[in-house]
Amino acid sequence: MFDAVTIMVGIVVGIGIFKTPSLVAANVDSGFAFIAVWVLGGAVTLVGALCYAELSAAHPHAGGEYHFLSRAYGRPVAMLFGWARGSVIQTGAIAAVAFVLGDYAAQLWPLGPHGGAIWAALAIVLLTAVNVIGTVESKLTQIAMTFVEVGAIAAIIVFGLFGSADPAAAAAAPSPAGPGAALGMAMIFVLLTYGGWNEAAYLSGELRDAPRRIGRVLIIGTAIITTLYVLANLALLGTLGLDGLRNSSAIAADMMRAVAGESGAVLVSVAIVAAAFSTLNATIFTGARVYYAMARDLTLLPSVGEWNARGTTPANGLILQGLVALVLVGLGSATRDGFQTMVDYTAPVFWAFLLLVGIALFVLRRREPDRELPFRVPLYPLTPALFCLSCAYMLHASLAYTGKGALFGLAVVAAGAPLLLFRRRAEAGETATAASAAHPAEARPAAASD
Repeated sequence: MFDAVTIMVGIVVGIGIFKTPSLVAANVDSGFAFIAVWVLGGAVTLVGALCYAELSAAHPHAGGEYHFLSRAYGRPVAMLFGWARGSVIQTGAIAAVAFVLGDYAAQLWPLGPHGGAIWAALAIVLLTAVNVIGTVESKLTQIAMTFVEVGAIAAIIVFGLFGSADPAAAAAAPSPAGPGAALGMAMIFVLLTYGGWNEAAYLSGELRDAPRRIGRVLIIGTAIITTLYVLANLALLGTLGLDGLRNSSAIAADMMRAVAGESGAVLVSVAIVAAAFSTLNATIFTGARVYYAMARDLTLLPSVGEWNARGTTPANGLILQGLVALVLVGLGSATRDGFQTMVDYTAPVFWAFLLLVGIALFVLRRREPDRELPFRVPLYPLTPALFCLSCAYMLHASLAYTGKGALFGLAVVAAGAPLLLFRRRAEAGETATAASAAHPAEARPAAASD
C-alpha cells in the first residue's frame, strides 16, 4: 500500500504545481479566493477518488478504467477507450511531461536549439527501459524520485512560509495584470494540476488485498496531495503576492530567488526536473497496463497482451507505448509550444471517458445488485453525481478553451473504430474482460506490490 500511495503522489505532484498557480491567480480577485480554489480542487479530487475506490475495490484489475468500462458498456466501448488512452490520453500526457522536463533540463544542460525535445525523448527511452527491466526496479526508482520531489516542494513551503523575501526583489515585481476574476477558468487549471489521481486504479490488479486497500490508497494519496498543494500555494502567495503571481512566468524560481537568491532559483529548476522525472516514470509505469488489457481482447498484436514473468511487467506494452510517445514528441517539437499542444490534444478525450467511468458506477450498481462491495462510496448517489457533473463541466471547458489540437485528438480516437473488427469473441460464460484479461497477480503472487 505504501508503494501504491507513493506512485499516486508521484503521478499527481509533478510539473503542474510549478506552472499553473500564475494562471489561477490571473482568474481570481483575492488571495482568499486563490487558496479557496485549491481547497475546492482537492475536494473535487476526493469525490472522484471515492468513486474510483468503489470501482477498484469491487473490480480489481490491471486494466483499471478499461475493465470498468468493459463491464459497464461492453468491450467495444472499452476497446475504444483503450485506443484513446494508448494513442491520445496517456501517451499525450507522457509527451507533455517530457516536454517540461526537457525544457528545464535544457536550461541546466544545453544540447543545442532542439535540446528540449532531445531531453524529452531521452527521458522517455530511459524510463521505458527501466520499466521493461522490471516492476521492482521501476517501483524503487519511483519511490526515490517521489521523495526527492516532495522534499523539494517542502523546501519551497518552508522558505516561503518562514523565510524573508528580499525587499529589492519584491519591489521589482511588475504591475498587476488587471482584475478579470473567472472562477470557472481558475478551476480548469486547478483540476489540471490535480490530474493523474485516477492512475491508481491501474494498481488494483497488482496490489495485495486490493479490495480492502485500494480505497485507503486513494483517500490517503488525495489528502497528501491536497495538503502539499495548499501549503505550497500559501508559500507562493505569501512571498510574491497575488499580483506577483499573476505576472510571473516561473513562479517557483521567482519565489526562491526572492528568499534565497540566484542559487535558490537554480535549486528549484533542478527540483522541477526531478518532479517531471518522477511524474514521467509513474505515468509510464501505469500507462502500459491498458495496452496489456486491451490486447487480451484483440486478435491483433497478441504479443502486447503477454505478461513478462521475469520482470513482472507488460514489457511489450511498455515498448509500444514508448514508441507512440516518441512520435508525439516529434510532432509536438514542430509546434510553437509542445506542452500546450499536448494539453489541447488530450483534455477533451480524457474528460469524456472520465465521465463515462463515473456513469459506470451507477450502471454496475444497478446491473449487479448482489455484488459484494468492499468499499462503498459515501452518500450514494450524491457523491458520484457530483463527480459526473464535474467531468461534464470540464469536458465543456476543454472543448471551449483548447485549440485545434483538441479536434485532432478527437479525430485520432475516431480513427480507432476499425479496431473493433479485431475483437475476440467472448466464450460462453465470460463477462466482458473478466476472463479474457486475467488478473496478472494470480500468476505472480510473489511479485505483487504491497
